[in-house]
Amino acid sequence: MRNFFLPLIFLLLLTPLASGQPGIQRPATNTPAPAAELSIGDAIVLGVVEGVTEFLPVSSTGHLIIASRALGLESEKPLVGRDGQPLWYHKPSEKYPAGEPLTLKLAADTFNVVIQFGAIAAVALLYWPQLVSLLMGLLGRDPAGRRLLINLIIAFIPAAVIGLALKNWIDAKLFGVGPVIVAQLAGAGLMLFAESWRRRNFKVRASDDGLEHMPPHHAAGIGTLQVLALWPGMSRSMTTIVGGYFCGLEPKRAAEFSFLLGFLTLTAATGLKSVTHGAAMIQVFGWSHVLLGCGVAAIVAALCVRWLVGWLTRHGLAAFAWYRIAMAIVLAIAFYL
Repeated sequence: MRNFFLPLIFLLLLTPLASGQPGIQRPATNTPAPAAELSIGDAIVLGVVEGVTEFLPVSSTGHLIIASRALGLESEKPLVGRDGQPLWYHKPSEKYPAGEPLTLKLAADTFNVVIQFGAIAAVALLYWPQLVSLLMGLLGRDPAGRRLLINLIIAFIPAAVIGLALKNWIDAKLFGVGPVIVAQLAGAGLMLFAESWRRRNFKVRASDDGLEHMPPHHAAGIGTLQVLALWPGMSRSMTTIVGGYFCGLEPKRAAEFSFLLGFLTLTAATGLKSVTHGAAMIQVFGWSHVLLGCGVAAIVAALCVRWLVGWLTRHGLAAFAWYRIAMAIVLAIAFYL
């Protein structure tokens, strides 16, 4: 664990220096200055929110949407560079004849996805032996790792396919406070039902079995339920843990499968977003704040992952469901009443 935290702490100490604090001379560079301001405080807040909520069953996307709005990162005004020329989210093309101007909101939305690299790093370092086993399985040297990898790929496919197909519709219709409130309530109901069902209907069947022994059709069921997490506010972690419950996994195993599946899913989603829109985000905020957000998210996510496994083992999901209900009520009052 020390090898994980020390580099991140070092990164956090260096990043504020890179952002240009008063009294510190920055070397001359040809890199354009950021087009809009994202303070160190904003980057830290968003990193903490991402780290806390990514693997807890409360929805990181929903919380980040709300945090961005609270921090004033919702402006739809088109941005221009230092030369006065417009910055583009999508440059004019055959697909986008008029182009899509870059705005503070679009840059912030991309920032909130890219800092998931911090959560990915946390899982990679905490579950390094399992990831090595997966790699050895891919190379044909670890049968157990190969079986687990196949299960993870099976669980990954439904959300990946449907997410790509509905991406534009989801971005247009579901990224807002209203849909998040509805998703928080719907997710809470699903969690309470799943927790009650688990306690009533069976004794734990997989407490002594590794995840590599999960039947492929159970992995497919978890992956199908993960599709619900495409709805911001629902929570990828919640849907995969609940899916694990319904497949007979004990809470600890369900959480571990959720973390490993999250590593695969987040790596794909974050990588895609970074490739397609990362450069536009850097034009707006610059590199230093992105690195700071990732570093904070990694440290906080590592702490939350360890805590969550112990909590689920002792108490289950119910407390998180009540939290979601309370949050939905607070949001409804704050934004609509």
